[in-house]
Amino acid sequence: MKEVYYWSPCLTKVGTYRSTINSAMSLANYSNKQYSVKIINSCGEWSSENKLLKQNNIELINLGFNYFRFLPKTGYLMSRFSYTVIFLLSFVPLMRLLFKKKPSFLIIHLLTFLPLFINFLKKNETRIILRISGFPKLTFLRKIIWKISSKNIFKVTCPSEDLKKQLTLKKIFNQNEIFFLPDPIIKVSEFKKDLKESNELSKRKYFISAGRLTHQKNFNYLIDEFYEFTKINFDYDLYIFGEGEDRLKLQKQIDKKKINDRVFLKGYTKKINSYMKNAEAFILSSLWEDPGFVLIEAAMNNLFIISSNCKNGPTEFLKNGEGGILFKSNEKNALLDAFKNFLEIRSSQIYLSKKKVAKKNCKKYSLLNHHVILISRILRS
Repeated sequence: MKEVYYWSPCLTKVGTYRSTINSAMSLANYSNKQYSVKIINSCGEWSSENKLLKQNNIELINLGFNYFRFLPKTGYLMSRFSYTVIFLLSFVPLMRLLFKKKPSFLIIHLLTFLPLFINFLKKNETRIILRISGFPKLTFLRKIIWKISSKNIFKVTCPSEDLKKQLTLKKIFNQNEIFFLPDPIIKVSEFKKDLKESNELSKRKYFISAGRLTHQKNFNYLIDEFYEFTKINFDYDLYIFGEGEDRLKLQKQIDKKKINDRVFLKGYTKKINSYMKNAEAFILSSLWEDPGFVLIEAAMNNLFIISSNCKNGPTEFLKNGEGGILFKSNEKNALLDAFKNFLEIRSSQIYLSKKKVAKKNCKKYSLLNHHVILISRILRS
Protein backbone atom coordinates (compact mmCIF):
# COMPACT_ATOMS: atom_id res chain seq x y z
CA MET A 1 0.00 0.00 0.00
CA LYS A 2 1.38 3.40 -1.03
CA GLU A 3 1.51 6.16 1.56
CA VAL A 4 0.32 9.67 0.71
CA TYR A 5 1.16 12.49 3.13
CA TYR A 6 -0.42 15.96 3.10
CA TRP A 7 1.50 19.02 4.30
CA SER A 8 -0.80 22.01 4.79
CA PRO A 9 -0.26 24.01 8.02
CA CYS A 10 -3.44 26.12 7.80
CA LEU A 11 -3.98 28.91 10.31
CA THR A 12 -7.69 29.32 9.52
CA LYS A 13 -10.45 27.10 8.14
CA VAL A 14 -10.67 28.76 4.74
CA GLY A 15 -10.48 27.37 1.19
CA THR A 16 -7.05 25.72 1.46
CA TYR A 17 -8.06 24.05 4.71
CA ARG A 18 -11.16 22.54 3.14
CA SER A 19 -9.31 21.67 -0.04
CA THR A 20 -6.72 19.72 1.95
CA ILE A 21 -9.11 17.74 4.12
CA ASN A 22 -11.55 17.04 1.26
CA SER A 23 -8.72 15.85 -0.98
CA ALA A 24 -7.48 13.51 1.74
CA MET A 25 -11.01 12.18 2.32
CA SER A 26 -11.62 11.62 -1.39
CA LEU A 27 -8.41 9.62 -1.68
CA ALA A 28 -9.02 7.60 1.48
CA ASN A 29 -12.68 6.83 0.75
CA TYR A 30 -12.59 6.03 -2.97
CA SER A 31 -9.25 4.28 -3.48
CA ASN A 32 -10.27 0.84 -2.14
CA LYS A 33 -7.40 0.90 0.36
CA GLN A 34 -4.76 1.28 -2.34
CA TYR A 35 -3.38 4.29 -0.49
CA SER A 36 -2.69 5.01 3.16
CA VAL A 37 -3.57 8.67 3.67
CA LYS A 38 -2.00 10.82 6.40
CA ILE A 39 -2.03 14.52 7.29
CA ILE A 40 1.00 16.03 9.00
CA ASN A 41 0.00 18.00 12.10
CA SER A 42 2.81 20.54 12.39
CA CYS A 43 1.66 22.40 15.51
CA GLY A 44 -1.86 21.21 16.31
CA GLU A 45 -3.65 22.92 13.42
CA TRP A 46 -5.45 19.67 12.51
CA SER A 47 -6.10 18.38 16.04
CA SER A 48 -9.71 19.59 16.11
CA GLU A 49 -10.45 17.37 13.08
CA ASN A 50 -8.98 14.19 14.60
CA LYS A 51 -12.38 12.50 15.05
CA LEU A 52 -13.47 13.29 11.49
CA LEU A 53 -10.13 12.11 10.10
CA LYS A 54 -10.37 8.78 11.94
CA GLN A 55 -13.89 8.26 10.61
CA ASN A 56 -12.50 8.66 7.09
CA ASN A 57 -9.46 6.39 7.63
CA ILE A 58 -6.98 9.28 7.67
CA GLU A 59 -4.12 9.20 10.15
CA LEU A 60 -2.88 12.34 11.87
CA ILE A 61 0.90 12.56 12.31
CA ASN A 62 1.97 14.90 15.11
CA LEU A 63 5.35 16.55 14.53
CA GLY A 64 5.72 17.92 18.04
CA PHE A 65 3.85 19.76 20.77
CA ASN A 66 0.61 21.68 20.24
CA TYR A 67 1.35 25.41 20.12
CA PHE A 68 -1.27 26.28 17.48
CA ARG A 69 -3.53 28.08 19.94
CA PHE A 70 -0.75 30.57 20.75
CA LEU A 71 -0.15 31.64 17.12
CA PRO A 72 -1.72 34.80 15.64
CA LYS A 73 -4.17 33.72 12.92
CA THR A 74 -5.14 36.89 11.02
CA GLY A 75 -3.43 39.88 9.44
CA TYR A 76 -0.63 39.81 6.88
CA LEU A 77 2.27 40.50 9.27
CA MET A 78 0.95 38.33 12.09
CA SER A 79 0.26 35.36 9.81
CA ARG A 80 3.77 35.68 8.35
CA PHE A 81 5.13 35.65 11.89
CA SER A 82 3.19 32.45 12.62
CA TYR A 83 4.43 30.73 9.48
CA THR A 84 8.00 31.68 10.39
CA VAL A 85 7.56 30.04 13.79
CA ILE A 86 6.09 26.91 12.17
CA PHE A 87 8.99 26.81 9.70
CA LEU A 88 11.65 27.03 12.40
CA LEU A 89 10.03 24.54 14.80
CA SER A 90 9.01 22.06 12.09
CA PHE A 91 12.23 21.96 10.08
CA VAL A 92 14.07 19.20 11.93
CA PRO A 93 10.97 17.10 12.87
CA LEU A 94 9.66 17.19 9.28
CA MET A 95 13.06 16.27 7.87
CA ARG A 96 13.35 13.32 10.25
CA LEU A 97 9.82 12.17 9.42
CA LEU A 98 10.33 12.24 5.65
CA PHE A 99 13.73 10.56 5.74
CA LYS A 100 12.56 7.86 8.15
CA LYS A 101 9.09 7.06 6.75
CA LYS A 102 9.81 7.83 3.09
CA PRO A 103 6.16 8.13 1.99
CA SER A 104 5.42 7.46 -1.68
CA PHE A 105 3.94 10.93 -2.18
CA LEU A 106 3.94 14.24 -0.31
CA ILE A 107 1.21 16.67 -1.41
CA ILE A 108 2.08 20.21 -0.26
CA HIS A 109 -0.45 23.05 -0.05
CA LEU A 110 0.97 25.73 2.27
CA LEU A 111 4.41 26.79 3.54
CA THR A 112 5.70 24.80 0.59
CA PHE A 113 9.22 26.22 0.84
CA LEU A 114 9.96 24.03 3.87
CA PRO A 115 9.46 20.56 2.29
CA LEU A 116 10.99 21.83 -0.96
CA PHE A 117 14.06 23.05 0.91
CA ILE A 118 14.37 19.77 2.82
CA ASN A 119 14.11 17.83 -0.42
CA PHE A 120 16.74 20.09 -1.98
CA LEU A 121 19.16 19.40 0.88
CA LYS A 122 18.78 15.66 0.57
CA LYS A 123 16.61 14.19 -2.14
CA ASN A 124 14.80 11.01 -1.10
CA GLU A 125 12.37 8.60 -2.70
CA THR A 126 9.28 10.64 -1.84
CA ARG A 127 7.60 12.25 -4.84
CA ILE A 128 6.53 15.81 -4.13
CA ILE A 129 3.29 17.18 -5.58
CA LEU A 130 3.08 20.97 -5.37
CA ARG A 131 -0.36 22.59 -5.34
CA ILE A 132 -0.36 26.19 -6.58
CA SER A 133 -3.60 28.14 -6.20
CA GLY A 134 -5.14 31.59 -6.33
CA PHE A 135 -3.18 34.33 -8.04
CA PRO A 136 0.38 33.79 -6.76
CA LYS A 137 2.67 36.78 -7.00
CA LEU A 138 5.78 35.66 -8.82
CA THR A 139 8.26 37.46 -6.62
CA PHE A 140 11.98 37.11 -7.28
CA LEU A 141 12.40 34.83 -4.24
CA ARG A 142 9.47 32.59 -5.15
CA LYS A 143 10.65 32.32 -8.74
CA ILE A 144 14.14 31.30 -7.61
CA ILE A 145 12.75 28.73 -5.15
CA TRP A 146 10.46 27.18 -7.75
CA LYS A 147 13.18 27.18 -10.38
CA ILE A 148 15.71 25.48 -8.13
CA SER A 149 13.13 22.99 -6.83
CA SER A 150 11.51 22.20 -10.17
CA LYS A 151 13.81 19.27 -10.90
CA ASN A 152 12.79 17.62 -7.63
CA ILE A 153 9.04 18.22 -8.02
CA PHE A 154 7.08 15.26 -9.36
CA LYS A 155 3.87 17.09 -10.35
CA VAL A 156 2.32 20.57 -10.05
CA THR A 157 -1.46 20.93 -9.69
CA CYS A 158 -3.66 23.98 -10.30
CA PRO A 159 -7.37 24.43 -9.43
CA SER A 160 -8.05 26.27 -12.70
CA GLU A 161 -7.06 25.83 -16.34
CA ASP A 162 -6.26 29.54 -16.52
CA LEU A 163 -3.62 29.27 -13.80
CA LYS A 164 -2.20 26.19 -15.50
CA LYS A 165 -1.76 28.20 -18.72
CA GLN A 166 -0.09 31.07 -16.87
CA LEU A 167 2.39 28.75 -15.16
CA THR A 168 3.13 27.03 -18.46
CA LEU A 169 3.97 30.37 -20.06
CA LYS A 170 6.36 31.22 -17.20
CA LYS A 171 8.41 28.11 -18.15
CA ILE A 172 9.48 27.49 -14.56
CA PHE A 173 8.19 23.93 -14.53
CA ASN A 174 8.10 21.34 -17.28
CA GLN A 175 4.75 21.81 -19.00
CA ASN A 176 4.18 18.04 -18.91
CA GLU A 177 4.30 18.15 -15.11
CA ILE A 178 1.56 20.79 -14.67
CA PHE A 179 -2.00 19.50 -14.28
CA PHE A 180 -5.47 20.93 -13.77
CA LEU A 181 -6.91 19.38 -10.60
CA PRO A 182 -10.31 20.81 -9.61
CA ASP A 183 -10.68 21.37 -5.88
CA PRO A 184 -12.85 18.78 -4.08
CA ILE A 185 -15.69 21.06 -3.01
CA ILE A 186 -18.98 19.28 -3.58
CA LYS A 187 -20.10 16.41 -1.39
CA VAL A 188 -23.17 15.40 -3.37
CA SER A 189 -24.78 13.67 -0.38
CA GLU A 190 -24.85 16.94 1.58
CA PHE A 191 -26.84 18.72 -1.12
CA LYS A 192 -29.38 15.90 -1.31
CA LYS A 193 -30.35 16.43 2.31
CA ASP A 194 -33.45 18.46 3.07
CA LEU A 195 -31.97 21.71 4.41
CA LYS A 196 -34.18 23.67 6.78
CA GLU A 197 -35.05 27.06 5.41
CA SER A 198 -34.11 30.06 7.49
CA ASN A 199 -36.95 32.35 8.52
CA GLU A 200 -34.46 34.98 9.63
CA LEU A 201 -33.63 36.17 6.12
CA SER A 202 -36.82 35.40 4.23
CA LYS A 203 -38.78 38.57 5.02
CA ARG A 204 -37.20 40.56 2.17
CA LYS A 205 -35.36 39.79 -1.03
CA TYR A 206 -31.62 39.71 -0.53
CA PHE A 207 -28.31 39.21 -2.27
CA ILE A 208 -25.73 37.11 -0.49
CA SER A 209 -21.93 37.16 -0.37
CA ALA A 210 -19.55 35.12 1.76
CA GLY A 211 -15.89 34.78 2.61
CA ARG A 212 -13.24 35.99 5.03
CA LEU A 213 -13.46 39.72 5.64
CA THR A 214 -10.07 40.44 4.08
CA HIS A 215 -8.57 42.55 1.31
CA GLN A 216 -8.80 39.70 -1.19
CA LYS A 217 -12.60 39.49 -1.00
CA ASN A 218 -12.95 43.22 -1.77
CA PHE A 219 -16.10 43.67 0.33
CA ASN A 220 -15.47 47.42 0.62
CA TYR A 221 -16.00 47.66 -3.15
CA LEU A 222 -19.14 45.51 -2.88
CA ILE A 223 -20.57 47.80 -0.21
CA ASP A 224 -19.80 50.94 -2.26
CA GLU A 225 -21.48 49.51 -5.36
CA PHE A 226 -24.50 48.25 -3.45
CA TYR A 227 -24.85 51.67 -1.84
CA GLU A 228 -25.25 53.18 -5.33
CA PHE A 229 -27.76 50.43 -6.12
CA THR A 230 -29.86 51.35 -3.07
CA LYS A 231 -30.43 54.78 -4.59
CA ILE A 232 -32.41 53.26 -7.47
CA ASN A 233 -33.84 50.09 -5.91
CA PHE A 234 -35.59 49.51 -2.57
CA ASP A 235 -36.42 45.80 -2.91
CA TYR A 236 -33.11 44.11 -2.10
CA ASP A 237 -30.87 43.85 0.94
CA LEU A 238 -27.28 42.58 1.10
CA TYR A 239 -26.07 39.92 3.54
CA ILE A 240 -22.34 39.28 3.93
CA PHE A 241 -21.30 36.12 5.78
CA GLY A 242 -17.84 35.64 7.25
CA GLU A 243 -15.37 36.91 9.81
CA GLY A 244 -11.97 38.55 9.46
CA GLU A 245 -9.69 41.43 10.30
CA ASP A 246 -11.63 43.92 8.12
CA ARG A 247 -14.92 43.55 9.98
CA LEU A 248 -14.65 46.78 11.99
CA LYS A 249 -13.57 48.77 8.92
CA LEU A 250 -16.46 47.41 6.86
CA GLN A 251 -18.98 48.12 9.60
CA LYS A 252 -17.73 51.72 9.79
CA GLN A 253 -18.16 52.00 6.03
CA ILE A 254 -21.76 50.76 6.32
CA ASP A 255 -22.47 53.16 9.18
CA LYS A 256 -20.97 56.12 7.33
CA LYS A 257 -23.16 55.50 4.29
CA LYS A 258 -26.20 55.04 6.55
CA ILE A 259 -27.25 51.74 4.99
CA ASN A 260 -27.41 49.71 8.23
CA ASP A 261 -30.96 48.72 7.31
CA ARG A 262 -29.88 47.37 3.90
CA VAL A 263 -26.41 45.86 4.39
CA PHE A 264 -25.71 43.34 7.16
CA LEU A 265 -22.50 41.65 8.30
CA LYS A 266 -23.87 38.30 9.48
CA GLY A 267 -20.67 36.65 10.70
CA TYR A 268 -19.81 32.99 10.21
CA THR A 269 -22.56 30.39 9.78
CA LYS A 270 -22.72 26.65 9.16
CA LYS A 271 -26.10 27.15 7.45
CA ILE A 272 -24.75 28.93 4.38
CA ASN A 273 -26.46 26.43 2.04
CA SER A 274 -29.83 27.20 3.58
CA TYR A 275 -29.30 30.93 3.19
CA MET A 276 -28.15 30.48 -0.40
CA LYS A 277 -31.34 28.60 -1.26
CA ASN A 278 -33.40 31.61 -0.14
CA ALA A 279 -31.27 34.31 -1.79
CA GLU A 280 -31.89 36.05 -5.12
CA ALA A 281 -28.25 35.97 -6.28
CA PHE A 282 -24.74 35.33 -5.03
CA ILE A 283 -22.23 38.17 -5.39
CA LEU A 284 -18.48 37.55 -5.66
CA SER A 285 -16.43 40.76 -5.57
CA SER A 286 -12.98 39.21 -5.01
CA LEU A 287 -9.70 40.54 -6.42
CA TRP A 288 -8.56 36.96 -7.06
CA GLU A 289 -10.04 33.46 -6.60
CA ASP A 290 -9.42 29.94 -7.82
CA PRO A 291 -12.46 29.89 -8.40
CA GLY A 292 -13.59 29.83 -4.77
CA PHE A 293 -15.59 27.34 -2.70
CA VAL A 294 -18.58 29.61 -2.13
CA LEU A 295 -18.95 30.34 -5.85
CA ILE A 296 -19.35 26.66 -6.64
CA GLU A 297 -21.57 26.04 -3.62
CA ALA A 298 -23.82 28.87 -4.80
CA ALA A 299 -24.17 27.26 -8.22
CA MET A 300 -24.88 23.88 -6.62
CA ASN A 301 -27.71 25.55 -4.66
CA ASN A 302 -29.25 26.79 -7.95
CA LEU A 303 -28.35 30.36 -7.01
CA PHE A 304 -27.75 32.90 -9.75
CA ILE A 305 -24.18 34.24 -9.75
CA ILE A 306 -22.85 37.76 -10.28
CA SER A 307 -19.04 37.72 -10.18
CA SER A 308 -15.97 39.83 -10.84
CA ASN A 309 -13.79 38.65 -13.71
CA CYS A 310 -10.77 38.38 -11.41
CA LYS A 311 -7.95 35.89 -11.85
CA ASN A 312 -7.89 32.86 -11.90
CA GLY A 313 -11.13 30.94 -11.73
CA PRO A 314 -14.52 32.73 -11.78
CA THR A 315 -14.51 33.59 -15.50
CA GLU A 316 -13.49 30.03 -16.32
CA PHE A 317 -16.15 28.51 -14.06
CA LEU A 318 -18.88 30.77 -15.45
CA LYS A 319 -17.73 30.06 -19.02
CA ASN A 320 -17.10 33.72 -19.87
CA GLY A 321 -20.55 34.76 -18.71
CA GLU A 322 -22.64 31.84 -19.98
CA GLY A 323 -23.17 30.74 -16.39
CA GLY A 324 -23.85 34.11 -14.78
CA ILE A 325 -23.05 37.82 -15.01
CA LEU A 326 -19.41 38.90 -15.03
CA PHE A 327 -18.27 42.44 -14.28
CA LYS A 328 -14.85 44.06 -14.51
CA SER A 329 -13.05 43.52 -11.24
CA ASN A 330 -12.86 46.52 -8.91
CA GLU A 331 -14.05 49.00 -11.56
CA LYS A 332 -16.35 51.79 -10.39
CA ASN A 333 -20.00 51.23 -11.42
CA ALA A 334 -19.19 47.83 -13.00
CA LEU A 335 -21.04 45.90 -10.28
CA LEU A 336 -23.81 48.51 -10.25
CA ASP A 337 -24.37 47.84 -13.95
CA ALA A 338 -24.35 44.09 -13.21
CA PHE A 339 -27.12 44.61 -10.63
CA LYS A 340 -29.15 46.47 -13.27
CA ASN A 341 -28.50 43.70 -15.77
CA PHE A 342 -29.70 41.13 -13.25
CA LEU A 343 -33.01 42.97 -12.81
CA GLU A 344 -33.49 43.09 -16.58
CA ILE A 345 -33.08 39.33 -17.10
CA ARG A 346 -34.57 38.16 -13.79
CA SER A 347 -37.78 36.89 -15.39
CA SER A 348 -36.33 35.72 -18.69
CA GLN A 349 -35.18 32.42 -20.16
CA ILE A 350 -31.62 33.79 -20.15
CA TYR A 351 -31.70 33.84 -16.35
CA LEU A 352 -32.66 30.15 -16.16
CA SER A 353 -30.16 29.19 -18.85
CA LYS A 354 -27.26 30.82 -17.01
CA LYS A 355 -28.13 29.02 -13.78
CA LYS A 356 -28.20 25.66 -15.58
CA VAL A 357 -24.76 26.23 -17.09
CA ALA A 358 -23.25 27.02 -13.69
CA LYS A 359 -24.98 24.07 -12.00
CA LYS A 360 -23.75 21.67 -14.69
CA ASN A 361 -20.17 22.89 -14.27
CA CYS A 362 -20.25 21.93 -10.57
CA LYS A 363 -19.67 18.29 -11.51
CA LYS A 364 -15.97 19.00 -12.02
CA TYR A 365 -15.61 19.94 -8.36
CA SER A 366 -17.02 16.85 -6.69
CA LEU A 367 -14.89 14.75 -4.35
CA LEU A 368 -15.32 11.78 -6.68
CA ASN A 369 -14.08 13.65 -9.75
CA HIS A 370 -11.15 15.03 -7.77
CA HIS A 371 -10.27 11.47 -6.76
CA VAL A 372 -10.47 10.18 -10.34
CA ILE A 373 -8.09 12.86 -11.66
CA LEU A 374 -5.77 12.57 -8.66
CA ILE A 375 -5.42 8.80 -9.16
CA SER A 376 -5.31 8.67 -12.95
CA ARG A 377 -3.15 11.71 -13.74
CA ILE A 378 -1.31 12.94 -10.67
CA LEU A 379 -0.26 9.89 -8.63
CA ARG A 380 0.56 7.71 -11.60
CA SER A 381 4.22 7.43 -12.59
